[in-house]
Amino acid sequence: MWLPWVVMILASVTTPKPGQYVPLPGGTFASVIGADDKGAPAQIRPFKLRTEPVTNAEFLAFVMKNPQWRRDRVASVLADRQYLSQWASADKLGPGALPQQPVTRVSWFAAQAYCESENARLPSWYEWEYAAAADAHREDARQDPAWRDAVLNWYSRPSNTPLPTIGGEANIHGVRDMNGLVWEWVDDFNALLVSGDGREQDGADKLRFCGAGAANLEQKENYATLMRVAMLSAVKAADTTNNMGFRCARND
Repeated sequence: MWLPWVVMILASVTTPKPGQYVPLPGGTFASVIGADDKGAPAQIRPFKLRTEPVTNAEFLAFVMKNPQWRRDRVASVLADRQYLSQWASADKLGPGALPQQPVTRVSWFAAQAYCESENARLPSWYEWEYAAAADAHREDARQDPAWRDAVLNWYSRPSNTPLPTIGGEANIHGVRDMNGLVWEWVDDFNALLVSGDGREQDGADKLRFCGAGAANLEQKENYATLMRVAMLSAVKAADTTNNMGFRCARND
């Protein structure tokens, strides 16, 4: 008679709840963006990541506490005119924005502010890509054609259809919805194809523009992840889109 209660207690302890953070070990990771423009792997420190993207309900609670981020009060330099326009009003979700859907049409500035309210930050690209490479059984599933096809199939879905709610299958890290739900902001989105040091002497900078920029990326077979890089490199911090959401990260 007592066994079911034990199972329920164990499940409540081991299964992360929405909005929780789980630790990821980090380590050496072969990113599509080489750490030195020559294919070197990235070194990722241990970090914590939100298990699911931020939802409409969670962002509404944030806006109510921080009214400067209401759509009718936000500064135009921090968010474009589409910011939270799917909500019924500045302080009400309505039928076009279900509480458990991931919040979208949020700018990078707004996403950063939300994460700071949780004593967190946006993940770096390397952290996001590392977490998204996993499936339910493998830390890195990117060499599996079926995994790549599944991600690409989601990309083919029209962006004018309603978003699913959060709660997909957890990957091996306990993180959900990294692929197949929304695009996500990362902290260094505007530096993915740009060097922080313009004094390079080997002419590598010429590989950062137009088609040459794509040619400089690694793992050409991982087209789904390369599309993420291209998309993030094309937006500005105040931009919002129908499918761009976010989740937060913390230092371990």
